[in-house]
Amino acid sequence: MAKFTVLKPLVKLTLFENRELRRIFGHERDDVTREWRKIHNEELHDLYCSPNIVRVIKSRRMRWVGHVARMEERRSVYRVLVGKPEGKRALGRPRLRWEDNIKMDFQEVECECMYWIELAQDRDRWRELVTAVMNLWVP
Repeated sequence: MAKFTVLKPLVKLTLFENRELRRIFGHERDDVTREWRKIHNEELHDLYCSPNIVRVIKSRRMRWVGHVARMEERRSVYRVLVGKPEGKRALGRPRLRWEDNIKMDFQEVECECMYWIELAQDRDRWRELVTAVMNLWVP
């Protein structure tokens, strides 16, 4: 029986980005053999100088969360982000929440912040974190 591996959504985004960049830039003729070949990932990133799509998504998510964390507690967006849902969850592994994604981003930046909502109140430190997430190396 064949094993199916489940790719993470961010890996899927990277695969999609590379596939579309290959469509845009096309194939390249090899100088030595004069045969057409696919462009390698490193060559794609040299041709396309914009940041990786995963880094852009993570940094924009962090910017948005910082904005919401500075809102008043009575705002519905704040309550949805921070609140704990009531009721029973479905069986199996719990789905990731926005807060879980933010905590994983903090771990990638190696920031051991216990409570990120308090950190988001300081706009300058939060902006530094967002730029640190933007500069992360993503495979």
